[in-house]
Amino acid sequence: MSSSDQTIGVIGAGAWGTALAQMLASDGRDVVLWAYEVEVVEAINAQHRNPVYLPSAELAENIRATGDLADLAPLDIVLSVTPAQVLGTVLSGLSKPPRDLVLCSKGIEAGTGRLMNDVARAACPGSAIAVLSGPTFAHEVAGGLPTAVTLACEGGREQWDRLSPAIARRTFRPYYTDDVTGAEIGGAIKNVLAIACGVVDGLALGQNARAALIARGFSEMLRFGEALGARAETLSGLCGLGDLVLTCSSTSSRNFSLGKALGEGRSAADLMADRTTVAEGAHTAPVLADLATRRDIAMPIVTAVDAILQGEAPRQIVDELLARPLKAERADRSR
Repeated sequence: MSSSDQTIGVIGAGAWGTALAQMLASDGRDVVLWAYEVEVVEAINAQHRNPVYLPSAELAENIRATGDLADLAPLDIVLSVTPAQVLGTVLSGLSKPPRDLVLCSKGIEAGTGRLMNDVARAACPGSAIAVLSGPTFAHEVAGGLPTAVTLACEGGREQWDRLSPAIARRTFRPYYTDDVTGAEIGGAIKNVLAIACGVVDGLALGQNARAALIARGFSEMLRFGEALGARAETLSGLCGLGDLVLTCSSTSSRNFSLGKALGEGRSAADLMADRTTVAEGAHTAPVLADLATRRDIAMPIVTAVDAILQGEAPRQIVDELLARPLKAERADRSR
């Protein structure tokens, strides 16, 4: 089957899911987009817009929105962009798992500590799993601006040969790896680190502090990833360091914006209750901090973000980080 013959759909019509549907539809192929909200389905089909999550984009007419997961049953490829904490529930509603299931959500499941590929494999045991991750802002992808991502295929080159031509577009360029674990860990941890960088901005601690936090946060990503079997070269690529740099430097990042507001003195409870879109890092931070503690992996920045989200004063947490004992930059990975 040629790439143009493969049918494709997207689960989740938030900003990122809508942007991916728009990108996939840019070559004229039909794309099915599942949305939870009835009003989103109606607006996309009637007005070719998603006024709730991506109001800036005029959507292609060959995007068809639906609120019925059964409409995705005949499709060859499905991209799942639901929030990480409901991924298993939503995928369990598919009457027929797709041949290829591409995970585009970034997080770790609360309660179980499972990565998204483990959640998806349990919910859709008949699907070949892939992970799409990298430095992406939804409005830029929807606008057709150049973007490069990692496409991690558990099925290796055979799956890559099916997926890459079906997903790649002129301005959307995937790069291959078979390191699914690395692609997932990079995306999950960078969300937490983006909150930390937002806190630095909200406290007006300066560019030096932000750069130091990115570098030391990347060390935490490497330590955790390698402990779980990820490869350093994956985490040094688009889905790790590349994504980290993007989301730690712009208020277009939901996680950075959340951290900035926390640094400016707003409470985590108020911010989370008031957000239309999901800042996945807020859900990932406590899970990640717990996993790091149980595995004896030093992640002081992640632990600090968790503490701030639990209500501790950002300024006090920063002072505690600065008071940590001095050490070698490339110390023992576990500590």
